[in-house]
Amino acid sequence: MNAENTSAIKPEGELALQTLAMPRDTNANGDIFGGWLVSQMDLAAGIMSKQVAKGRSTTVAIKDVVFLIPVSVGSTVSCYCRVTKRGKTSIHIAVDVWTKHQLTHSESVKVAEGLFVYVAIDDEGRPRLLPD
Repeated sequence: MNAENTSAIKPEGELALQTLAMPRDTNANGDIFGGWLVSQMDLAAGIMSKQVAKGRSTTVAIKDVVFLIPVSVGSTVSCYCRVTKRGKTSIHIAVDVWTKHQLTHSESVKVAEGLFVYVAIDDEGRPRLLPD
């Protein structure tokens, strides 16, 4: 997907996390560092995973993260999540990241997407069955 197509679509899934992109999170180009954005995506997916697992879960894989356009300082960063697959112990969660800059953009723009895989775990960190 390219940035030109993102304004015509709307976020899918549940808003799991919303934060503000700050100057301390920038890369050498002055844009928000991709690693920071992935961290926010993982936090958002982790919130959804915990709801689905009804307890502890852990990230086991991050797949297909794509950065569509740079994120600027001052943007509101919103992570939308949806479960795309559910196994016996695992949960696949698609995360779409949308931003809106109050001073420069009137509409939200999709800036990144990725797939995060979690496994429900018990108190000892071993995989456990997901509840029904």
